[in-house]
Amino acid sequence: MSKAVTAYFVLAYLISWCAYAPLALQGQGLARGAPGWLHLAAGYGPLLAAVIVAAWTGGAAGLRDLLSRLTRWRIGWGWLAAAFSPLAVFGVVALAMRLVAGNWQAASGFGQVAELPGLHWLAGWLVWILISGLGEETGWRGFALPRLQARYSARDASFRLGLLWAGWHAPTFFYNYELSLFFIFAFVAGIVAGAITLTWLYNGTGGSLLATILWHGTYNAVVAGSSGVVAAAVILASVLIIRRYGPETLSPRPKQVVIDKPAPKGAERGG
Repeated sequence: MSKAVTAYFVLAYLISWCAYAPLALQGQGLARGAPGWLHLAAGYGPLLAAVIVAAWTGGAAGLRDLLSRLTRWRIGWGWLAAAFSPLAVFGVVALAMRLVAGNWQAASGFGQVAELPGLHWLAGWLVWILISGLGEETGWRGFALPRLQARYSARDASFRLGLLWAGWHAPTFFYNYELSLFFIFAFVAGIVAGAITLTWLYNGTGGSLLATILWHGTYNAVVAGSSGVVAAAVILASVLIIRRYGPETLSPRPKQVVIDKPAPKGAERGG
């Protein structure tokens, strides 16, 4: 990895883990009084790291390039539907459970935010889009992915990003997730599959961060309540994407790349 990408991941981990650490210590009985909102605040570590490193490597031009990806909204109705695809899968699951169990209990968890109990599902959905979507995607896909794709195939870049993305969550296993080898393996597999799917969406839309933000936020709004079926669907989708488009681009369009120059003026955009 380049120095810029390495610096980005180190900084993203550092910023987010400062928020995660008190909760992890509290979860292990080594501290107390850590507020739950720290878990949500940690989601902005990737965004802050991306802004800092983009400014460091590319100055104002680097920041403009990063921010321009947030406003790429003309992606076509098909790609917009793909951005909301986790909701469609969840809807099918909820309807199937309604037919089988006679109630909509499967849908009741949509938009739940454990740290903000009692929040309306629509507001919760927006929270996930602003935190998991905007907070994380600005870094993972906006900064890291196009730089990794400048050196690796889309598949290999996604695999590396997925592992580092999964590692970023490590402190949460001490207070928010099940600390077992099986769950950790399943979690990492799901994250890597999600990284492949998001690369397909990012490259396919010509580098639209907005599309990945909507997908990520909607996915978290879905799985926050329940539905392992949606996670399984993402793993299946990642396999189909690799088979359909091949490892080089993972999409019907060229991969999006950013090449950081050593000169102070910074980055050159391509893709």
